[in-house]
Amino acid sequence: MPDRTEPPHAPNGVDDAHPGASRRTVEAVLFDFHGTLAQVEEPREWVLAAAAACGVGLDRVRATALADRLLTAGRAGGPLPARVPPRLAELWADRDLYPYAHRGAYTGLAETVDAGIDGFADALYERVLVPEGWVPYPDTEPVLRALRRAGVKVAVVSNIGFDIRPLLTAWGLDGLIDAYALSYEVGRCKPDPGIFYRACGMLGVDPERALMVGDTPADAGAVGAGCAVLVLPCADAGHPNGLGATLDLAVPA
Repeated sequence: MPDRTEPPHAPNGVDDAHPGASRRTVEAVLFDFHGTLAQVEEPREWVLAAAAACGVGLDRVRATALADRLLTAGRAGGPLPARVPPRLAELWADRDLYPYAHRGAYTGLAETVDAGIDGFADALYERVLVPEGWVPYPDTEPVLRALRRAGVKVAVVSNIGFDIRPLLTAWGLDGLIDAYALSYEVGRCKPDPGIFYRACGMLGVDPERALMVGDTPADAGAVGAGCAVLVLPCADAGHPNGLGATLDLAVPA
């Protein structure tokens, strides 16, 4: 007679409800940061806040026009630039490997837009370094807490040129993250399998027992390290991005 204390899934991972289908056991989830756990603030608000830091008040029409031009030039956490000036090419190539390159690339791009405000490019960049410049997605905290309750380890794996730990701390989420594999610290950028291997090593988990959750093809590079991958649609700040689907894959019913 079968032991009624056994889980509903067979030991080999085959789901009885779906014969022939297998499901990995997930011991860890690796999350991308930008576009997955959080999004940068709305562009016009970004411009208004940066101008205010420079002691300048902008009307919303001018702020909107400036935001459009700055997005075309290239924003940290925003769309890729339409064109990278040759003088910034080296900084741009290294932006996710060195903090000085990240700052230099994005302030340099912002300086190609003449706003007539002293210190404006630096003020725009400073917004990406503070919690107020970002908006966590609605499901971020509930999903992280559910994974913690289920005993699933969590790492943040990000191509980024600055430390995001203070942001997670300000949002009260730092206690839900077990490790950070940040490109500028690891010396590897997604989709290089090396950064995913490093994250799994930090967690003490075999990559084949890890799920990478992101929103770009670079995140899907985790397949090369043996991880399962969930790619979400990118969503604007404050809007759901489907992050809850992580629990369907990582937490047994």
